[in-house]
Amino acid sequence: MTPPLNNSMTKSTNGRSHPIGATVERGGANFCLFSRTASAVELLLFNGVNDSHPSQVVTLDPLEHRTYHYWHAFVAGVEAGQLYGYRVHGPWDPSRGLCFDAAKVLLDPYGRAVAITEGTGLMKSVVVDPGAYDWQGDQPLRHPCARTIIYEMHIRGFTAHPSSGVSEEKRGTYAGLIAKIPYLQDLGITAVELLPVFAFDRQAAPAGQTNYWGYQPLGFFAPHPGYSCGDDPLAAVNQFRDMVKALHRAGIEVILDVVFNHTAEGGLNGPTFCFRGIDNPNYYLLKDGGSQYADYSGCGNSLNANHPVVRRMIIDSLRYWVGEMHVDGFRFDLASILARDSAGNVLPNPPVLWDIESDPQLAGTKLIAEAWDAAGLYQVGSFVGDSWREWNGRFRDDARDFFRSTPGSLGRFADRLIGSPQIYGHKEREAEQSINFVTCHDGFTLNDLVSYNHKHNEANGEQNRDGCDDNRSWNCGVEGPSNDPAVEQLRARQIRNFIAVTLLSLGIPMLLMGDEVRRSQHGNNNSYGMDDPVNWFDWTLLQQHADLHRFVKLMISRRLLRDLHSEQERTPLNVLIRDATKAWHGSRLNNPDWGEDSHSIGLTIQLKRENSWLHLILNGYWKPLDFELPLIGTNTVTSWRRWLDTSLASPNDIVPWEMAPSHSGNAYAAAERSVVVLYTTG
Repeated sequence: MTPPLNNSMTKSTNGRSHPIGATVERGGANFCLFSRTASAVELLLFNGVNDSHPSQVVTLDPLEHRTYHYWHAFVAGVEAGQLYGYRVHGPWDPSRGLCFDAAKVLLDPYGRAVAITEGTGLMKSVVVDPGAYDWQGDQPLRHPCARTIIYEMHIRGFTAHPSSGVSEEKRGTYAGLIAKIPYLQDLGITAVELLPVFAFDRQAAPAGQTNYWGYQPLGFFAPHPGYSCGDDPLAAVNQFRDMVKALHRAGIEVILDVVFNHTAEGGLNGPTFCFRGIDNPNYYLLKDGGSQYADYSGCGNSLNANHPVVRRMIIDSLRYWVGEMHVDGFRFDLASILARDSAGNVLPNPPVLWDIESDPQLAGTKLIAEAWDAAGLYQVGSFVGDSWREWNGRFRDDARDFFRSTPGSLGRFADRLIGSPQIYGHKEREAEQSINFVTCHDGFTLNDLVSYNHKHNEANGEQNRDGCDDNRSWNCGVEGPSNDPAVEQLRARQIRNFIAVTLLSLGIPMLLMGDEVRRSQHGNNNSYGMDDPVNWFDWTLLQQHADLHRFVKLMISRRLLRDLHSEQERTPLNVLIRDATKAWHGSRLNNPDWGEDSHSIGLTIQLKRENSWLHLILNGYWKPLDFELPLIGTNTVTSWRRWLDTSLASPNDIVPWEMAPSHSGNAYAAAERSVVVLYTTG
């Protein structure tokens, strides 16, 4: 807990207008807050997390403690761990966007830690000394994108289930994730993409639920305290760093899902935690003379990201997480909102996005855009910049369509398989611009994708109106769980199909937490408010679906071309495929059928560096098909070896590369809805 403040030591002086936020210095701390429209500001110091009244109030005189629009003071005796907040005075005129309320204790927009008393609404910022941590030489890993396998996961959901084997006090925490790092290593994951870890409002959800996903940020510098152990207000900062350091030691990068498009303050009737009460017209996109919030996020408000002060805050936040918290990258939620100006118009060259891309302190950091917003702006393939990667939503949609035999899906799916050149070719970028995924936190899990035709979100309390209706799912004949062996066999095959194409396709593959063991949300495709076993990783599934786990593990191993018995690494398979000579086929050689009613394709890939060939067969048709096999060189019969066939039962569905059995003959019988990979050497 924070030691009681010695009021005799809290002499204040004018302080400085930089850096913004609370900065520990010799003898105390400097505090600085931006507010252009405030008439007066008070800095409040608290002794306890649950205190409703401050132990000390430092009044910031506009004549002595204000430089330009920055309010500042140096307070002697303040140390790391000190709790604080602000009262900001000014006019109450919502019709003009002015929402000052001096009765509110406001968080610091630059606060590096937040103390929250659950259930009470009491929140306070915490003074942090970023240099007071021993990184023991740790640095961001900077893995090449070609060697990246992303695992999208939720910190709490990963270990909250009792079956996780994590001690009760560490379940659902940063420390709990550390305990499960060996699992991620064994699977072959090279990067975790963590759902939001910025401190968020857990109460921003319908009655009876919690904001589980975390897409309601209170600020952009503080790690969420609910994922830490103990009562120390600084625990979240230090334990987050412990987690990053441990993941780096295991060779795993840390990518944060960051929310710079809106805040937890919502619309006109939302709560006031921070930005609204400090400088509402500058922090948010307003319309109708300031009386309404522009909502491109679907959450009630949108940040004014291209305002100079907000731009600076976003850049400062990213620099802080890279420089002081050692993260390796960011996935920007609804990133297209950052392309809008103060009137909501789409800018051809958004300043904030170019600031991020060109910032030297962020050079080499993985930048991933969710290139759309909730107002219909869709920029997949046209997002600005040279270094941004994109969540390829079209890969998701076209892969789903192909394996449910949607007419006209073959050509689009074939393009996704080879890096989506129809989408990205104009940029002359590497294939790894595309983040390839079939499932993510938002939507069905992979198990549910093949088990439900329709969403089942009744538990969300919104009469099943919430969540996406365009799921492109297929239940394989029965809605929900089934005891029919034929249905279950088909579902297992479809899951292997989706994983196979995700890991074989050119681009950066992303897997959703638990898909490797068929985690289910019982058909709920919008489970943002459920902090319960519906969202948690049930570790008993690892034993139940060991065959699928093995399949995923062997696919990842071969994609990265790692020698599992040494530290030697060779060129990844996807790089070899990217640079290879390719030839398309139908069931007959050199005769691909690109028609609307075609549902199968063959692809021969010559890996010149390894003097070998791959032959892929993708049958999205509902019947088995015989595929002619290519003849290599002058051979009348080529000795192909079968590495993968998703129609076969484990352990024959995939075998270690060097143990692949021979296949005789000039044709291969591919089962309905299956993926086959054969190879041969010269």
